[in-house]
Amino acid sequence: MAASETLRITGPVLVGPEEVRDGLWVVDGRITFTPPTGARAADARTVSGWVLPGLVDAHCHVGLDAHGAVDRDTAERQIRADRDAGTLLIRDAGSPADTRWVDDREDLPRLVRAGRHIARTKRYIRNYAVEIEPAELAATVTEQARRGDGWVKIVGDWIDRATGDLAACWPRDAAQAAIAAAHAAGARVTAHCFAEDSLTDLVEAGIDCVEHASGLTVETIPLFAEHGVAIVPTLVNIATFEGIAAGAAEKFPAYSAHMRALHARRYDTVRQAHEAGIPIYVGTDAGGSLPHGLVADEVAELVRAGLPAVAALSAATWAARAWLGFAGLAEGAPADFVVCSEDPRVDVRVLAEPLLVVVRGRVVAGRGA
Repeated sequence: MAASETLRITGPVLVGPEEVRDGLWVVDGRITFTPPTGARAADARTVSGWVLPGLVDAHCHVGLDAHGAVDRDTAERQIRADRDAGTLLIRDAGSPADTRWVDDREDLPRLVRAGRHIARTKRYIRNYAVEIEPAELAATVTEQARRGDGWVKIVGDWIDRATGDLAACWPRDAAQAAIAAAHAAGARVTAHCFAEDSLTDLVEAGIDCVEHASGLTVETIPLFAEHGVAIVPTLVNIATFEGIAAGAAEKFPAYSAHMRALHARRYDTVRQAHEAGIPIYVGTDAGGSLPHGLVADEVAELVRAGLPAVAALSAATWAARAWLGFAGLAEGAPADFVVCSEDPRVDVRVLAEPLLVVVRGRVVAGRGA
């Protein structure tokens, strides 16, 4: 990987949804709005375009495929696919693989880990999670908080084969104790939730975020808004519900019908959540059955659901970076950004073909790389 070079980007720099600056420079891997002098300025590579902070995938799984943990070479191909699509900050929402080696690579995205999934025994995908019973939940959350980077992921609901439908995995008191334990350890908690049943208990127990959140209703949307609980809808994943339902129809007809209903109302659910003021962030759920590099598709899905383009962009850039505690396009910040050929606030589809992807001052991908 080539060393960081001096870059001059001419054109609008989208520092925030409404704050636009005229051009930036990259010097020694960092952003500056003050032009350098001498040879640095003379030798700078100049590119013109619209600049966005590096995109965020707030629900991704590096080191995981449909069967469980993958080897390092496969994990590297995964995260490079995300990077080349413009994703430069990833919240890894659960992985059984050790990906600490990523932290030593200046050419790869920043990775914020949530440890390993925590699931009820035999109530999740095989080889993914630490599988336990409710009495062990608080202690296991504390353990996974040590493996993560300020996040823990629990599986809030899954199919209960005894009843033949989605059902909550944890009693309310166990969830409350576990969330309190995570907070005491300095970690935030998120939960996988497809259905309706677990949402009220988790929000009232103090959860910080819910993944998918396809079971939100007119009753629970105001509760999420009141408590400030974020959602990561993963609409590119919810698009697969029809296929899941078809495969389960004969053995689990109630589950199949439930999944179809959640799929049918997915856009209404996300639009209503946005209108209620619930924080929404972009996540693709790449890693299990989905390929990496889908961030532009998910932004487009949020627009299709009814979010204004600027809100969908913010869910993958300005707001998402602030939520995870990372800088954007600020003086002295690491030069992690994407250059687009046109204004992405007008048409988010331009994200699918970035002109340049720059990681810590290195041009790593894009049509103009």
